[in-house]
Amino acid sequence: MSRETEAMHEVRSFAYSLSQREDGWAWCVYDEDGVTVADGAHASRDAAQAAVDRMLRRPPSSEQAAA
Repeated sequence: MSRETEAMHEVRSFAYSLSQREDGWAWCVYDEDGVTVADGAHASRDAAQAAVDRMLRRPPSSEQAAA
């Protein structure tokens, strides 16, 4: 694998938070720099966790791959 290809496939780390609200659960996913890359809200904790899991399994966007 070339260096360019390796750089394009660099593993990025993410963190996430789940917060209970009066109307359900809010979630945020943050990149290595603490920048919010995705967020949302759902009525149940399970739905919020599933949304986080889907986001974390997503292939990186072209913007994220170029960073």
